[in-house]
Amino acid sequence: MMEEGQRSSVAERYICIHCHFYQPPRENPWLESVEIQDSAYPFHDWNERITSECYAPNLASRTVNGYGRITDIVSNYSRISFNFGPTLLAWMSTFAPAVYEGILEADRLSVSQRSGHGNALAQVYNHIIMPLANARDKRTQVIWGIRDFRKRFGREPEGMWLAETAVDLETLEHLAGGGILFTILAPHQAMKVRKIGSGKWKDVTEGRIDPTRPYVVRLPSGRRITVFFYDGPISNAIAFERLLKSGEDLAMRLVSGFRADRNWTQLMHVATDGETYGHHHRFGDMALAFALHHVEKKRLARLTNYGEFLERFPPTHEVKIHENTSWSCAHGIERWRSDCGCNSGGHGGWNQAWRRPLRKALDWLRDELARAYMENAGRYLRDPWAARNDYIDVILDRSVETVDDFFAKHGRRVLAADERTLVLKLLESQRHALLMYTSCGWFFDEISGIETVQIIQYAGRAIQLISEISGDDREKTFRSLLEKAKSNMPEQGDGGRIFDRFVTPAVIDLKKVAMHYAVSSVIEDFGDRTEIYSFTVDKEDYFRIAAGRTTLAVGRVLVASRITGDSERISFALLHLGGHAFNGGAREYLGEEGFQSMRTEITAAFERADFAEVFRLMDHHFGMHNYSFTSLFRDRQHAVMNLLLKDTYDKYELVYRDLFEGERILMSFFREAGMAVPNVFRAAAEFILNLDLRKAFSQEILDGNNIRGLVKEIEKWGLGYDTVQIETIIRNRLKEQMLLLQANPSDIALIDAVKASTELSRLLPVEVNLWEVQNIYYSMARSVYQDIAREASGNRLEAVEWVKAFVELGEKLGFDTGSIPGR
Repeated sequence: MMEEGQRSSVAERYICIHCHFYQPPRENPWLESVEIQDSAYPFHDWNERITSECYAPNLASRTVNGYGRITDIVSNYSRISFNFGPTLLAWMSTFAPAVYEGILEADRLSVSQRSGHGNALAQVYNHIIMPLANARDKRTQVIWGIRDFRKRFGREPEGMWLAETAVDLETLEHLAGGGILFTILAPHQAMKVRKIGSGKWKDVTEGRIDPTRPYVVRLPSGRRITVFFYDGPISNAIAFERLLKSGEDLAMRLVSGFRADRNWTQLMHVATDGETYGHHHRFGDMALAFALHHVEKKRLARLTNYGEFLERFPPTHEVKIHENTSWSCAHGIERWRSDCGCNSGGHGGWNQAWRRPLRKALDWLRDELARAYMENAGRYLRDPWAARNDYIDVILDRSVETVDDFFAKHGRRVLAADERTLVLKLLESQRHALLMYTSCGWFFDEISGIETVQIIQYAGRAIQLISEISGDDREKTFRSLLEKAKSNMPEQGDGGRIFDRFVTPAVIDLKKVAMHYAVSSVIEDFGDRTEIYSFTVDKEDYFRIAAGRTTLAVGRVLVASRITGDSERISFALLHLGGHAFNGGAREYLGEEGFQSMRTEITAAFERADFAEVFRLMDHHFGMHNYSFTSLFRDRQHAVMNLLLKDTYDKYELVYRDLFEGERILMSFFREAGMAVPNVFRAAAEFILNLDLRKAFSQEILDGNNIRGLVKEIEKWGLGYDTVQIETIIRNRLKEQMLLLQANPSDIALIDAVKASTELSRLLPVEVNLWEVQNIYYSMARSVYQDIAREASGNRLEAVEWVKAFVELGEKLGFDTGSIPGR
């Protein structure tokens, strides 16, 4: 042991950067999928956008030289501590599988590099504020978080992240009881510390705890758990003080947290939202990558993770925590239940008084759902709450085999199909009862915000599921409780009106799924079985007839939920009058005789072009179950509208092209005479020139002269570029060309094609995202390049020419090709 005051050596200095990667669950509670979110444009939704800006870049982050050229591409995940929200990983596994697999691989690599300890931590399942949950929900959140982690990462988690680091002793008991060794808290959440075995406690309130060592918490049950308190000032500087503008500055700020007068092995560690590195701060991932490289290269400290450090340097001190505190509320955990003054800013006249009645409404609903669950599930399950804890296995794998195993373990007896459906509905009501407590519902400023609407929709789904079983009308009471939550926006009114506006219209039953199928069926042909989000639709009888722009579709389908197994045979009729004019009806199938009678009558009226009679017959056969274009789910609505707009755009092109080309000489005279060019001509010119530019970059072989001419025309008239669409076309073109080159690496003509596309794209003031293209090049530089370079060293002419062309391409893509490791 070193003497007091002696400076620690580099070997006794460790750095760990923790990133909390998380997005709230955004799935439509009925469809189990994230629908298109216009606010995330040009991306489909916010998960996709933040993946592009943050999660993907951190998987392949660039280190650059002083000239801004790429010298290496590295995975930050393999060198930092991190946790991902389970619901985010579930989305990512389907919609960003390469990123998902890269994250899992980075953890596997870290296990081999960090003495058997992986970088990944688990997280309480759907990011609820644990101190505000009852004991039963706390237990389920921990169990689901652990099992989700085990399923994905293939190992047991050592640490677990608490949502907003919100903590109380009961929560720590559940973590320790689940085998969790440690968690991470903010420095102000520590109250007193003392050396283990010492009798005297030291006050460390207001963030005065030394963050460079781990501390043990002794729990009332006799269990223990370790807590790491991150460095507050440096974490705050990373998140809010633009420290990420320079990777070297970040490295030196981290190192500044060490002190020479500490006579113990020091761990300098920080914790922030992972989205800080790329989403909140553009190129933050690169600053992180450079800082980690700089620390290692200069031997300023050793990189580690919490599990490795804890094994090597067990706690020598214990701590008492401030219960009911968090990292993002100065008032403890009030941000998630009261108008404490914490908000996201920007709306000075607003209040968050809606938080308390919202939580009270959800607490009432939680208890009602729990009562209904116990009353019904107890007839079928040995231990309903143990079954709920194990239901995570079904959530993670909804195969028939997994569901069978679940019922074999928990069923009181062999259950019939309808009984299994009932139990699954009960369990789903409990899943949504947990999802409705996702913390983001209270974090922001306004009850009508998308995060809060999302959790109210989860509540709506839970109410629907229970009502289908018990028939009780809990919606009326729940809505009346929500009325006490007043919006800051007069047009939104209160929580009750928000429920009416955003939840009631969103409710989906099997008939709505059938009508989505019916409307879609006049636009595209379906096979015998079609998957529509979390439902399957089996076509049993279908007839379609067209007359000009008008189409009639009549059919019978079997619609089934892949979540609960609930199913219904439904008959429908749909009249499409062209464009977005759809009108139809659906109802439960009442037998073949009734179905054929309906089909014959409506078809006969359609063939007479008696559309008024068609509508009357629909009303007669389907009653109030009438549907229209709005019956389509949001993504299909967008797709249909884009299809319909294509004809409109074609008409615009004819009119605008005639105006632009017909009046171009006259408008040139206006411009040369110093006169203002009429806005109508400028609008036509901008539309046509951008359209032609998009077409030019979509050609199989690029016409450089044409593209240069178009760019010259746009600049001549001082017009704007359609940057989003043009960037998308160029990026996809380059990606396709690089994938083709990767598949046919010896074809030098393909290298020239990528070079040509890159050169022509630089004529435009459009920043093309080359992330995927550069990744492919980097992979080739470390593999196929080496083989051909060896051939070039033997003076084989074709290889020499290939190497020259490949290096030139690397320069155009922003690489310092001579610095790529392994090249």
